Amino acid sequence: MTRRPLALSAALSLLVAVGVLAVATPASAANLLANPGFETGTLSPWSCTGGLGSVVGTPVRSGTKALQAAASASDNAKCSQTVAVQPNTAYALTGWVRGNYVYLGVDGGASTWTPGAAAYTQLTVNFTTGASQTSVVVYTHGWYGQGTYFADDVSLDGPGGTGVPGVPGNPSVGTITNSSIALSWGASSGTVTGYRVYEGTTVRATVTGTSTTITGLATCSAHSYTVAAYNATGESAKTSAATATTTGCTSVPPTPGGLAVGTIANTSIALSWNASSGATGYRVYEGTTVRATVTGTSATITGLAACSAHTYTVAAYNASGESAKSGGVSATTTGCTTVPATPSGLTVTGTTNTAVSLSWSASSGATGYRVYEGSTQVASGSGTTATISGLGTCSAHAYTVAAYNASGESAKSGAVSATTTGCVNTGLPKHALIGYLHASFANGSGYLRMADVPSSWDIINLAFGEPTSVTSGDIRFRQCPVAECPNVESEADFIAAIRAKQAQGKKVLISIGGANGQVQLTSTAARDTFVSSVSAIIDKYGLNGLDIDFEGHSLYLNAGDGDIRNPTTPVVVNLISALRTLKARYGSGFVLTMAPETFFVQLGYQFYGGTCSGCDNRAGSYLPVIYALRNDITVLHVQDYNSGPIMGLDNQYHNMGAADFHIAMTDMLAAGFPVANTGVTFPALREDQIAFGVPAAVSAGGGYTTPAQVQQAVNCLVKNQNCGGYTLRGGTSPDFRGLMTWSINWDRYYNWEFSNSHEPFLNSLP
Repeated sequence: MTRRPLALSAALSLLVAVGVLAVATPASAANLLANPGFETGTLSPWSCTGGLGSVVGTPVRSGTKALQAAASASDNAKCSQTVAVQPNTAYALTGWVRGNYVYLGVDGGASTWTPGAAAYTQLTVNFTTGASQTSVVVYTHGWYGQGTYFADDVSLDGPGGTGVPGVPGNPSVGTITNSSIALSWGASSGTVTGYRVYEGTTVRATVTGTSTTITGLATCSAHSYTVAAYNATGESAKTSAATATTTGCTSVPPTPGGLAVGTIANTSIALSWNASSGATGYRVYEGTTVRATVTGTSATITGLAACSAHTYTVAAYNASGESAKSGGVSATTTGCTTVPATPSGLTVTGTTNTAVSLSWSASSGATGYRVYEGSTQVASGSGTTATISGLGTCSAHAYTVAAYNASGESAKSGAVSATTTGCVNTGLPKHALIGYLHASFANGSGYLRMADVPSSWDIINLAFGEPTSVTSGDIRFRQCPVAECPNVESEADFIAAIRAKQAQGKKVLISIGGANGQVQLTSTAARDTFVSSVSAIIDKYGLNGLDIDFEGHSLYLNAGDGDIRNPTTPVVVNLISALRTLKARYGSGFVLTMAPETFFVQLGYQFYGGTCSGCDNRAGSYLPVIYALRNDITVLHVQDYNSGPIMGLDNQYHNMGAADFHIAMTDMLAAGFPVANTGVTFPALREDQIAFGVPAAVSAGGGYTTPAQVQQAVNCLVKNQNCGGYTLRGGTSPDFRGLMTWSINWDRYYNWEFSNSHEPFLNSLP
């Protein structure tokens, strides 16, 4: 939500965020880049994203070669090289470029660009390394959809540094006793001062040689070790892990979990599983026959026939005996020539609080079927029905089915969605009208008393609760001051009006954040303060729940935080924990809504801030929060406004202000979508959790959509009618929750156009 019109669209946030550093003269002048003019005829040691770079003979700035790179609609053709440097030292980066929108810069630092150069133009970037910085990544790139650019004679002037050592050879386990494990590894390349042996993130040994013995361990205890080399410049990446269990076990280890199929070839199948406490080894079975005995948690079964089906289990063992076998996994070697047809007619035949039943039509030539949720197999069998059990109450799921035989597996069927029963009745109508009330400020549209809010509004979000500082977590709410809102009611009248709305069945929530209310829960202390201060507001005014409207820089993802299911960035982790605590405190009737911008949700289909190089680390940062609370969210109403173009599941860009934008953005939530660069799928939400937001009027925000276009979008989503050529990937959503707007005040200012148009329309839906 914005208190005033935004000057920039969210799409501009995809540009690399760089500061302009003060120009400094390098400590010395020596080009540190290898192959700076690409005269070797190859890219090495430069690397270009998407394989979009090449070396050409024309046009060149000097010599006989230059770099050519072709930016596409989804890749800016970034070409980069890593260089060793010295800390606290000034450097000058220069390069000659040609083409539309060409950039020259340093990862995490300064950059410059030219919007268009018909002939080679020199770009210069001056920067100073950090106090402990020993390497930089220099780059040049184009811009999305702008086509080919050229670069030549790139130079990084300044003193060179000593690079960190290479990664050591993977460790192997030697002698194991009741209290010690011996390790050895291959020497690291480069200048090496010594080696550190890690167990997780803890250093267990520091040595100068390539072996050590870890002592003082508990009897029959499992351990996993990695090794890194180091010198004065820094530390190498860690090796792969070596696992071992000390001897002296007196009880059989537990059954291993997580058995999964890895790479499959014509004659081999790779398997992996989770470590079992107290195990000294593992046996892989096919039926009752041992196919492999290993000490680690993976094995590759070889010597198999091409296009042959196999089912494996795994058991852990130690001196005391062998565990029970795990559940089985099935796989068929490659080399098959004919697979069965994709099954048709997948249908949900029943749901309970914890299970979903499915059926489908038989596929010719199939010997069995596998049911998938996303990429995870959840059931298999030879029949054409399955019941998926052990599910959460009131949880949304989407399933596909594939047929298989000795020749392999068919393509997956189209998905069907289902929601388990047991959902709590929040008291909302099936299709709700949701609006924000300027309760703490006027915003140019004038103050509206709570008692004067029309009864057409089903959820009223009080805007806004804001923090005392960005990282305090201390949220405060106050009514609009008299100086700004002369007609503001007394606090007693305000509370009485809230009670009156609730008596009519309306829900009144406190909305936290907004454009000016940046909230970063960077610590557990801030998290706990957030919980206590928000609770105090809810209790004081007797509110029905909470709306999260974090915008700006409230949420972001640290580099490497790439799994929405297991986030690691503190501002994300602490928000999830705080909301779970509040939900538990107030019980099942607590109303929890969220109003993220498209930048923080749907943009995650193309760019995810924890994994993408060179994009804004806020991209898609709401996704782990929504995922963690997917069974607790009452309504998610994404702001379909103040947005740049966003790609939908049809892989086309959609622009705000028309029906197709709302259809495509909302369908992504109903269907689920793969999160860019992560291999993880954001699952579909329940239909009753999904709404979308639009400005109430042209003055309320960018992306105003006429009532006719809004209602066209809703009819497409609810009835699959008038979709304008768009195909719904998530199917029809008859339980679509409704419409949100910024704001009730702006709607009043424009003679109630929004509510007068949409409340009767929503009430007319089935």
